[in-house]
Amino acid sequence: MTSAPMRKDAARNRQRILDVARRLIDEGTPLLLNDIARLAGVGVATTYRNFPTSEALMETVATPGLEVLITRAERALTEEDPWGALTGFLDITLEAQLTDPSITLVRAAPECVLPRTEELTAALDALAGRLLERAQAAGSVQGAVTWDDLLPLMCGIAFAAGVHARGQEERLDSGRRYLGVMLRGLRG
Repeated sequence: MTSAPMRKDAARNRQRILDVARRLIDEGTPLLLNDIARLAGVGVATTYRNFPTSEALMETVATPGLEVLITRAERALTEEDPWGALTGFLDITLEAQLTDPSITLVRAAPECVLPRTEELTAALDALAGRLLERAQAAGSVQGAVTWDDLLPLMCGIAFAAGVHARGQEERLDSGRRYLGVMLRGLRG
């Protein structure tokens, strides 16, 4: 069964909520649904009807970025050089984490609240795992390392770059330097 299309005013209200949430996430401000309703100029009930929890709102904001990462991972799997494909994907992932804080917050969360986010993160983890396995099969990466090892390391790199650098360019430079250290440790 398909749901009825959203009314134009309801769609506008939902988008205003998402726009405010995006701005707050980018500023590093916690998502408090009552504050978001006020800032978006919508009723509190409207906000809760669309997003019953701040985690659901965060995951909705992160969805487009997760979808882009999946596309990039799929593309990386078509590259001939397994090490280059893995390192290129990790670099793209780090850049996404450092330019879109919602991705880091969702990836660092202990669990997803939305089924769509669960699907996206499972797909992303499976693709990233395949990239790592290809690099291991080629002898480029130590065999003992798993994607379950790398995921928290990537979140840690993004966190460290965000804490120890000012401004986006400095965060990206620091993050890439930290990623380089990790990659040198991975080499087989």
